[in-house]
Amino acid sequence: MTATITRGTDQRERFYGLLPELLAADDRLVAVLAEIGAGYLDPAAVAPVADRVLNLGIREQLLIGVAGGLALTGRRPIVHTFAPFLVERPFEQVKLDLGHQDVGAVLVSAGGSYDMPGGGQTHFGHRDVALLDTLHGWTVHVPGHADEAEALLRAAAAGTGRVYVRLDGRSNATAFDRGDGRMAVLRRGSRGSRGTIVAIGPMAERTLAATAGLDVTVLYAATVRPFDGATLRATLDAPDVVLVEPYLRDTSTAEVSRALRDVRHRVLGLGVGLDELRTYGSRTHHDARHGLDEAGLRQAITDFLR
Repeated sequence: MTATITRGTDQRERFYGLLPELLAADDRLVAVLAEIGAGYLDPAAVAPVADRVLNLGIREQLLIGVAGGLALTGRRPIVHTFAPFLVERPFEQVKLDLGHQDVGAVLVSAGGSYDMPGGGQTHFGHRDVALLDTLHGWTVHVPGHADEAEALLRAAAAGTGRVYVRLDGRSNATAFDRGDGRMAVLRRGSRGSRGTIVAIGPMAERTLAATAGLDVTVLYAATVRPFDGATLRATLDAPDVVLVEPYLRDTSTAEVSRALRDVRHRVLGLGVGLDELRTYGSRTHHDARHGLDEAGLRQAITDFLR
């Protein structure tokens, strides 16, 4: 039986619709959940593969430990919960049970950086990619559209390595990803352009709007690890680079520096700041406080390039 996939624009809904189909198509795959998402799966679609859908309850360290054990037996676990429960809370297990044992898994998060502002710091996931950067061998995808999320999930499920797919509650209206891990050129500046802007995942259309009328090149990445330094170098005119990331500010600044290690350059990292915001408000309020709304991006980029 093939599951019916939700073809909407919500990345998380697309994942829940796709998961039963992936399981049905590949006997290696096992879905491992920690309560989050279990109630969103279609019971009729899950029924034929129910023996490979494990809900461990709110036990996040166990979540990763079980995934590591399954991987050692030749299974391919697809592990899902909110980002802070998937990467931060069980970080030791991610490091040892997956990394040290050198086994593969697909970690799929939900909630972006602060999709649930009322949940506060326990549910804020902006440190995830920076933490995974301290470990070896991870591929990291940050889709900006549900179609991108589906394509990246399919490829990750069919593979063997350690892959993190970061799902966000917001999306671009258009899918921009090339599907080959390379950055896409969304806008090309002139030969005398003022710099290059690298927009990650769901920040693409907001970045395009914020840079309207500026003579800059705008690149788009849905895969951030490995970082596509080759496209950045090939399209670089002015040696000034701005990163617009939907998670912790400066997470990829070192990647830019490595890619341009023989080029004198400046880099500005924009993203979620280190300040802990204790009045939660809405996601829009958080964007504004971190300078990730259109006005904040415009101000930061023009000040830097000036």
